[in-house]
Amino acid sequence: MNTMIEKVNKNRIDMQVIQRAGEIIRQGGLVAFPTETVYGLGANALDEEAAKKTYAAKGRPSDNPLIVHIAEYEALKEIAVDVPESAVALARRFWPGPLTMIFKKAEKVPYGTTGGLDTVAVRMPSDGIARELILASGGYVSAPSANTSGRPSPTKAEHVEEDLSGKIDMILDGGSVEIGLESTVLDMTVEPPVILRPGAITAGMLEKVVGMVGIDETILGPESEKAPKAPGMKYRHYAPNAKLTIVEGNIREEVLAIRQLVYDAVNNGKKTGIIATDETIHYYSKGIIKNVGSREDERTIAKNLFAVLREFDGEGVDEIYSESFAMRGIGNAIMNRLDKAAGHLRIPAVEIVRRQRYRRIVFVSQSDTCRGPMAAEILRQRHLRQEYVIDSRGIIVLFPEPINPKAEAVMRSNGMSLGEYKSIPFSETEVADDILVLTMDEAQKNKILAEYEEAVSIYTVNEFVGEDEEVLNPYGKPLNVYGLCYENISKLMDKLTEKLNSYVEGEG
Repeated sequence: MNTMIEKVNKNRIDMQVIQRAGEIIRQGGLVAFPTETVYGLGANALDEEAAKKTYAAKGRPSDNPLIVHIAEYEALKEIAVDVPESAVALARRFWPGPLTMIFKKAEKVPYGTTGGLDTVAVRMPSDGIARELILASGGYVSAPSANTSGRPSPTKAEHVEEDLSGKIDMILDGGSVEIGLESTVLDMTVEPPVILRPGAITAGMLEKVVGMVGIDETILGPESEKAPKAPGMKYRHYAPNAKLTIVEGNIREEVLAIRQLVYDAVNNGKKTGIIATDETIHYYSKGIIKNVGSREDERTIAKNLFAVLREFDGEGVDEIYSESFAMRGIGNAIMNRLDKAAGHLRIPAVEIVRRQRYRRIVFVSQSDTCRGPMAAEILRQRHLRQEYVIDSRGIIVLFPEPINPKAEAVMRSNGMSLGEYKSIPFSETEVADDILVLTMDEAQKNKILAEYEEAVSIYTVNEFVGEDEEVLNPYGKPLNVYGLCYENISKLMDKLTEKLNSYVEGEG
């Protein structure tokens, strides 16, 4: 099948294109189109055979119900019975918009559309292209997300093309969607109404109109064996090709845990992705890092989430680690989609963080222009089982100075360089329980202890690794002494690596 792709301007809709698309649907074909939530795969909702085509194109289980999209409130009376007054109130407030309501179905709605249920899910989208297409198609369009079943939902026409090209008749390309997560699904056949899928219309917003609403217990739990009453309840959804893991804790714990998990994965040769935010992205350095949006405005996260998951697929990552998000407002919907995409795979961040005795190592020398920077760079080249932030600082640094030329010459001869480094003074930011401070000699250690009484994890390098002699000081000596200093530091870093790795193995 040749899939036609037609661009449609939301602000100046080409009605000839819409009429062609509507005719395809009336004749039993499939047309993907934009809504304010995600792209939908449109078919005639009252045609049993069209429903079969929809399931086949998506590879979707036939017991997973389809949502019927309407463009006029009067259309609801033809497909739903026993519509409660509370639903009328919700429709007045939230239709057109990202709210799907479930009612008892009218006889004219085929079981193929409802997944064999006696209920029907109905929504009235606000997107102009969607509304015109529904009208041109006869007024009743079933439209699950326009993607291969189980994959991240499409928020751009390119996503639809990637999954369904050659399987459907037409794609209406209306650009990026507004919201990025599927509609809220509310079961109106029970009292109080129950949210079966969270979305942009939150529980708090619904309760302002109809009072108390319930939340289905499976929204963030294991998959149910029962027939799903709404899309996305039973089967793994929204999933990238890579294994996705959610790391849970406070923000600091999550960042530290993800850094360590990615460090391990990269060291084991795995291509690894990170889902980060505006507030945390600068804390990550390894792996393929994607900014999903801002925690200050979680609507940006909702809009970008599925696109980011698809980007990871395009880059062929093996594993993805994601931060978690607040379980309130639209954060409930974000976590619902993430949890489904991860197959409910979560890791408590604190379990990873607790295994880390130190998270940062700071080498201290007199002026931070020779031994300290050398030690830091040599240690960075070692195979450490845990990720550490490795820095160097100076006791006396009046202004930033470059590395000692002789030290740089020795480093270059050993395949490393500190040519861009500038000295940094030691400060109170280097004093914390999880920071290991290693000085080049006893005098530097004593000076820090005298100035910072709270300093607890401070040793000379040789003391920490169990050697008697302090690090050789080559200052003012010939180049060959700098070479001896390098060898001295290199041996100490071997011992330091062994000791640090023993902590990870539980021997230290």
